[in-house]
Amino acid sequence: MDAAFAEDLGKSLHGRVVMPADAVYDEARALYNAMIDKRPAAIAQCADVSDVAAAVNAARTDGIDLAVRGGGHNGAGLGSVDGGLVIDLSAMRHVRVDADGMVHAAGGALLSDLDAATAAAGGAVPVGILGTTGIGGLTLGGGVGNVTRTLGLTIDSMVGADVVLADGSTVTVDEAHEPDLFWALRGGGGNFGIVTEFRFRMHPVTSVVAGPMLWPVDQTPEVLSAYREFMGVARDELNGYFVLLTVPPVAPFPEELQLTKCCGVLWCFVGTQEEADEAIAPMRAVGKVALDGVMPMPLTALQAAFDPLYPPGQQWYWRTDFFREIDDDAVRINADFGARMPTPQSAMHMYPVDGTAGRVGADDTAWAYRDARWCQVMVGVDPDPSNADVLRSWAVDYWEALHPHSMGGGYVNMMMAEGDDDERVRNSYRGHYDRLREIKRAYDPGNLFHVNQNIPPG
Repeated sequence: MDAAFAEDLGKSLHGRVVMPADAVYDEARALYNAMIDKRPAAIAQCADVSDVAAAVNAARTDGIDLAVRGGGHNGAGLGSVDGGLVIDLSAMRHVRVDADGMVHAAGGALLSDLDAATAAAGGAVPVGILGTTGIGGLTLGGGVGNVTRTLGLTIDSMVGADVVLADGSTVTVDEAHEPDLFWALRGGGGNFGIVTEFRFRMHPVTSVVAGPMLWPVDQTPEVLSAYREFMGVARDELNGYFVLLTVPPVAPFPEELQLTKCCGVLWCFVGTQEEADEAIAPMRAVGKVALDGVMPMPLTALQAAFDPLYPPGQQWYWRTDFFREIDDDAVRINADFGARMPTPQSAMHMYPVDGTAGRVGADDTAWAYRDARWCQVMVGVDPDPSNADVLRSWAVDYWEALHPHSMGGGYVNMMMAEGDDDERVRNSYRGHYDRLREIKRAYDPGNLFHVNQNIPPG
């Protein structure tokens, strides 16, 4: 890419083009995961849909590698590309809620933007667990979070979108318009175009009964064994993801627990305190509970709870798989690696994806694991770059030990470079892969949108 390209593109944008010589370049190119350091040749900071279309046209015409950035959270750094053009949507963050509960979220909106707007309107859309995550990447990969068993995946509340395609045109999609593309966008990742606006159905949920319940890490076998059976019969209103973590050295965690390794569950019940207490009671009777922090709170408080603990700019290494069952050997493996978490911010989360999400038709969306019970992620995290290899080794070894017990594929939002393996991507889409490839050929035959967990048009 030469300077003339960037200059010409800049003239056609309402936003701006950032180049390596610009003082703001390092700030503009920085990703959430500091383990990934990419140097794009230019960053198009788009102000509106016409800017996105202009940048797409310029990249396609000049044969330039293109990446799309929303919140920048992608673990593998797929919101950027060395030597290419980044289409940065971070200035397009508006969220509007109509009187009928329709939520309009621009492609660069963060979960915190969406949560604030929907809470003010008396409701919620099911999203992830960090407010700094971009709604675009989360949704296109499926969207797992605190209320998945109750309200479904994020894509299950998605009712439409506006999309800039590889040819620079803009289409509106929903069940009646471009239905194949609408199907593919709900779980197929960023392979098919750039969503400049999502439309969601809002749910009348504002408050929950939620919080952590923790046990010493040496009780992991007992607690995880009880949890796997308990969640199989839990009512849809009860969400709770199993965690292995080091207790943060901050209030309100008691000092005697801070920086100790624990296992536990982060509960979220959609209902009353009395109902929640009744629903969770069997788990309160397991082992010796070290901390019971379950209490009524706004859903937005739960959604933002971990933001201060995981600011941008740390080292991250993810691995992920789906599970139908957690057998005794898997319990043992989880207990072993939980006791060996390498840094205080490293963790394992096991998100239940059954309940409401599991009853959506297997072929209704591109998400291919409606028959899974859990989406698991193990993640090594630390601010010190010198610990990168330690983080990676722990996550990879953990994943390799558990993978034989999995359903074979992973959550595309939590993959690292293993997504470069075509078989890994195929396994993550299972029987939907061939249909997704056909839709890719129809909407992006030149594979312009390939900096992702890629489905090539073939």
